[in-house]
Amino acid sequence: MATTDRSGRNGLMEHRSWEDILTMILGFVILISPMFRFFGDPGGDRRVIWITALVGAAIIVLSALEQYALRRWEEFLVLIAGVWMIISPYVFNYGGTLRTWHVVLGALVALIALFELWQDRNRTLAA
Repeated sequence: MATTDRSGRNGLMEHRSWEDILTMILGFVILISPMFRFFGDPGGDRRVIWITALVGAAIIVLSALEQYALRRWEEFLVLIAGVWMIISPYVFNYGGTLRTWHVVLGALVALIALFELWQDRNRTLAA
């Protein structure tokens, strides 16, 4: 969406808005995941619920900001949030289905952020 470099096979060099929209959807799923039994039980640890909600909200906000003003620091923070979702089940020692959901969702967020960083690697963006 916010790039001037349209070169490359199949337009993979272009940062597109669907990537940010997908990341916002994943952030929303992360935000609600500990609140519904479908995703698994956080084991009564309120820290898991609050931290997961904060990380999900941060992913949503950062991805929305990328729609308006594309900056590398936003993508780096989304990458860090995705990596945090991967390791948080091990930090807070919760398992089961919720761990699997958080690892998978975190990996998807991190992969999309890496893909966006790769797309923008030749651009000069404000840091």
